[in-house]
Amino acid sequence: MKRYVYIDDDESSHDIYCDNRISNRKYTVLNFLPKNLWEQFSRFMNQYFLLIACLQLWPLITPVNPASTWGPLIFIFAVSASKEAWDDYNRYLSDKKANEKEVWVVKKSVYIQAQDIHVGNIVWLRENDEVPCDLVLIGTSDPQGVCYIETAALDGETDLKTRVIPSACMGIDVELLHKIKAGVIECPSPDKDIRRFDANMRLFPPFIDNDICPQVHVYDVLNSWNRNETKMGMSRGIPEPKLTAMDAMIDKLTGAIFIFQIVVVLVLGVAGNVWKDTEAKQQWYVLYPHEGPWYELLVIPLRFELLCSIMIPISIKVSLDLVKSLYAKFIDWDHQMIDLETSIPSNATNTAISEDLGQVEYILTDKTGTLTENKMIFRRCCISGNFYGNENGDALKDVELLNAVSSGSSDVIRFLTVMAICNTVVPMLSKTGDILYKAQSQDEDALVHAAARLHMVYFNKSGNILEIKFNSSILQYEVLETLEFTSERKRMSVVLKDCQNGKILLLSKGADEAILPYARTGQQTRHFIEAVEQYAHLGLRTLCLAWRELKKDEYREWSLMFKEASSTLVDREWRVAEVCQRVEHDLDILGVTAIEDRLQDGVPETIETLRKAGINFWMLTGDKQNTAIQIALSCNFISPEPKGQLLSIDGKTEDEVCRSLERVLRTMRITTSEPKDVAFVVDGWALEIALSHYRKAFTELAVLSRTAICCRVTPSQKAQLVQILKSCDYRTLAIGDGGNDVRMIQQADIGVGISGREGLQAARAADYSIGKFRFLKRLILVHGRYSYNRTAFLSQYSFYKSLLICFIQIFFSFISGVSGTSLFNSVSLMAYNVFYTSVPVLVSVLDKDLSEKTVMQHPQILFYCQAGRLLNPSTFAGWFGRSLFHAIVVFVISIHAYAYDKSEMEEVSMVALSGCIWLQAFVVTMETNSFTILQHMAIWGNLAAFYVINWIFSALPSSGMYTIMFRLCRQPSYWIALFLMVAAGMGPILAIKYFRYTYRPSKINTLQQAERLGGPILSLGTIEPQQRSIEKDVSTLSITQPKNRNPVYEPLLSDSPNATRRSFGTGAPFDFFHSQSRLTHSTSYTRNCKDN
Repeated sequence: MKRYVYIDDDESSHDIYCDNRISNRKYTVLNFLPKNLWEQFSRFMNQYFLLIACLQLWPLITPVNPASTWGPLIFIFAVSASKEAWDDYNRYLSDKKANEKEVWVVKKSVYIQAQDIHVGNIVWLRENDEVPCDLVLIGTSDPQGVCYIETAALDGETDLKTRVIPSACMGIDVELLHKIKAGVIECPSPDKDIRRFDANMRLFPPFIDNDICPQVHVYDVLNSWNRNETKMGMSRGIPEPKLTAMDAMIDKLTGAIFIFQIVVVLVLGVAGNVWKDTEAKQQWYVLYPHEGPWYELLVIPLRFELLCSIMIPISIKVSLDLVKSLYAKFIDWDHQMIDLETSIPSNATNTAISEDLGQVEYILTDKTGTLTENKMIFRRCCISGNFYGNENGDALKDVELLNAVSSGSSDVIRFLTVMAICNTVVPMLSKTGDILYKAQSQDEDALVHAAARLHMVYFNKSGNILEIKFNSSILQYEVLETLEFTSERKRMSVVLKDCQNGKILLLSKGADEAILPYARTGQQTRHFIEAVEQYAHLGLRTLCLAWRELKKDEYREWSLMFKEASSTLVDREWRVAEVCQRVEHDLDILGVTAIEDRLQDGVPETIETLRKAGINFWMLTGDKQNTAIQIALSCNFISPEPKGQLLSIDGKTEDEVCRSLERVLRTMRITTSEPKDVAFVVDGWALEIALSHYRKAFTELAVLSRTAICCRVTPSQKAQLVQILKSCDYRTLAIGDGGNDVRMIQQADIGVGISGREGLQAARAADYSIGKFRFLKRLILVHGRYSYNRTAFLSQYSFYKSLLICFIQIFFSFISGVSGTSLFNSVSLMAYNVFYTSVPVLVSVLDKDLSEKTVMQHPQILFYCQAGRLLNPSTFAGWFGRSLFHAIVVFVISIHAYAYDKSEMEEVSMVALSGCIWLQAFVVTMETNSFTILQHMAIWGNLAAFYVINWIFSALPSSGMYTIMFRLCRQPSYWIALFLMVAAGMGPILAIKYFRYTYRPSKINTLQQAERLGGPILSLGTIEPQQRSIEKDVSTLSITQPKNRNPVYEPLLSDSPNATRRSFGTGAPFDFFHSQSRLTHSTSYTRNCKDN
């Protein structure tokens, strides 16, 4: 659908198009309350608690005051709503700042706010001004109509881009722009593609000689749309929320508790009705009526439902949200993850998935700019079969090449000319008079600088005229057309006119497979192919250079087709590529360049450390296979022979890929039982066939392989590979630095972006951003592991404290006629859930079971997190049993000490509540590994606050607790009862913990003991693998998918490595979780892989 934008026609634009006001707010003042409540009640747990709170408003069935549920519910909703309101207010302030920026409107000759700009207005921007909306460039102060823009706000790219006004606007004085009275831009409807704007412009100014200007093409400039119709506004999407493995487990455990609660309610409800009909009606003091309403049978079950509703902790959601926000802040505040070179800190954009960092099993990484520095250095070249730079590794210092340049060798001169001007580089003069180059890619920058050092200096660009200086002569070229680089064509070309002799030339550069097949008939390309292979084996990036002379008639005919394709509004990109193909042939191959991209500091050490942690690595790159392999070898990605083995999947047809994949699978199945590092390498073409026709076989290969190198892959293929690993229930982390990595980053469970030389697009789309690859080690081992451990304890403790008080209520029902009567009053229940037991556990965010130094020295302990050792049905059963045991202890001692004729019910209630508070304080103390002053204050200060609060309530006659706490604290029996509760409740737990710590210590226990004693760790032993089964029949490629996984879990407090759900092989001292044989054969473990 087409749109027509009329220049400076305010009347029509006001009615048709929206204004330019930016609004990223989620709420307004009027809809905040209803919208926020709707969002909060869309969650099942909130709906459940709302239902419970509403049932408590029925006086006939509620065992406690409704405030015991409504109070915590309103408090938690208020906290969540306050957080949402604060975030939305910050967005409002940001929008307000952008909307109120002043912009000069040419026609009105006044400054207006950016929000008041309308479609069709002509605005005037000065140097370094921020672009307020999508604009079409129609004039600049440069005589040639050129301007330079930075698109970092759109795509994260920090290099300057060149924009040129359309030819129809050439010659219009900037001061006369306000006199334009008629003009129209024909363009498609707004879209979110920030790299394309296909449009045609017609101008009808009264001061132009001809009445109608020729139709021209405005390409890759900003559209004149406002607000959410801009490219950025339409590109701004809402990312799908990511559910962590721990959140999924908590949801399952919550469901299990809910089912248990229903069973308890039904059993107690039936028992209550039976007791009522058999025993209660025989007791004169009960006063049950002989006939009740029709719903009488539901009263007691509903009472127990309300009584047992606290089994599911009402505060768990807000508690987890709070601590996860703190985890994210710890990452932001980590000074050890600041890149000192660029002063870029780490940043956590997603605050909800920090614990998933500790469970990462696969890392999929880009190469250029992620593992390497993306600082390109020209090292070698091959010109007309002659190799330069092979001896000293630097072609710029090669005597033979320098002599060829000084002697004016025609082949070398043409080669250097293509290096210097076949690009989109913009030369600029610095204040000191030096030439600075603004390039859109680091490769182009390296080539232009190398040509300059070889005396082919590109020093000026004036409009379409390029000027280069070779020795003492100046050469001029006029740019006729630019055939831009695309990922499909893998090459770029420029059509030039040599101003010295009038010849029309086509200069091209690109990948070898995009240049060499189009060589002119009869030209030998063997030397160039050898050069590409040789340079790739050295890990260098290669580009082939070529040129061709065009006849004037041929160019004239082709130019008409190119302009026609460039001006179409339908399938423009495809039609332009087709026209480019008509001229990019019969090329005269000039040579091959080799550019070095150095590894970042610390990359080999980081990969080696994370491999010891059991993390597998896949490299997904667009480079050549040999280049990727050499980089992989240099950064410990793969091991050389004989320790390692690299298998290749190749082929151009389905049959070839089928045979290759079958061969690799057979070899992989045989070698998985051997202590050998086996990896496979595949190129984009074979990968496309494998994913399309042999997806199950490739999925099995992904399960078997610890390392993979995927070359010449597209962004969509990167995302597909991530999806394959996720379908096999692996936790994936994708890391990259460029726009082509965004899809992979968003698809992975965790996305990490590197703020590098390719811009900020990947960093902005990621969950976490870091300055260098080496910081990934600390992000995973320190922040990820600590977050997992802390969240595992917090979530299970939240259920423990709720189950503890609920079990006491259930036990009390057996001595209260199974009537659903509550032992505790409403104030105590509300304070218990919200204050008494929440404050101590929140400081668990500071707990560290091991020091950061120990964790970094022994990365193998990450296996406990990967295997879900601290939060699973078995550990939860342990906490469930602990709460049941503690409830029995508290109830029995309280009843025997104070029940029956010894005291009133309020005293029994307060004794039981005091026992719960003391027990939870000692539980938190026992589970805390490292203490700080803040933790001591939270645990023991909270205990003291319990007594202060209850003393205050005991002093109020209307509180229902009048004098209770004063009387209890004066009684020795109260303190003796509390001592017995703590001793009986904590004694067995401490005994079990001591036994396991002494006689069956885990690897973590061993490290903890070594830290306390300050001595070295000579050996930590090995771990018994829990292995998976893999089909061994490889007669065909109809691969049987592995069956459902049956994880083995351990009881509470067990840290023995025998229950891990991964296969880790054997290990040597200091390598107690040796990870090279993770996939050995057994029938005791299977992996769940979904069909794709």
